[in-house]
Amino acid sequence: MGKSAPVSAENRARKILSLLKKAHPDPRTALIHRTPFELLIATILSAQCTDERVNLVTKTLFAKYPGPEDFAHALQAELEKDIHATGFFRMKAKSIIACSRALIEGHQGSVPSTMEDLVRLPGVGRKTANVVLSEAFGKSEGIVVDTHVHRVSRRLGLTNADHPEKIEQDLMPLFDRSEWGNIGGLMIHHGRRICNARKPKCPECPLLVLCPAGKSLQATDH
Repeated sequence: MGKSAPVSAENRARKILSLLKKAHPDPRTALIHRTPFELLIATILSAQCTDERVNLVTKTLFAKYPGPEDFAHALQAELEKDIHATGFFRMKAKSIIACSRALIEGHQGSVPSTMEDLVRLPGVGRKTANVVLSEAFGKSEGIVVDTHVHRVSRRLGLTNADHPEKIEQDLMPLFDRSEWGNIGGLMIHHGRRICNARKPKCPECPLLVLCPAGKSLQATDH
């Protein structure tokens, strides 16, 4: 009998996507928000911080600063205290104030709905822009790449890259554009619940048969 044809990268990616959808039915962000602006600020705060902690902070933060005008006129030292629990509070406070001012000056206080305009805002990179575009506007312009997506996609052999933008470029051709908004969220949920950084739960992983790193990770666990 002849050897079976190798599975293409796209077919393998489709299988991974299907299994992730079954394992994590709701891939939407855990960041609590009511408006695109609140999502933008919450996503900036989520850098190097858990969504749970951000939600605790924004519960009172958005009551104190309801919109971009309020953040634009905030005293940086006071805002730093308000967001201290999220970490990197000086940089984040500076970015939030500058971003809010840029929204007022260039976008009449509204969050723009294009990648080009979003990444021009202070403190906003492609990761933040992708979250806002997908969650707030239903647009698929790219794939969110955070620390979980970085780890999961590399373990699954979907990329060998280390830089977030290169990882995003490697992932985008593997999935239909209509799924770009889902795949980042699915990998984030999978990274949090199963594919942990220090001790991944390989025996529980629905992707184990498709994961090149699975066997070696299990071996190191014994």
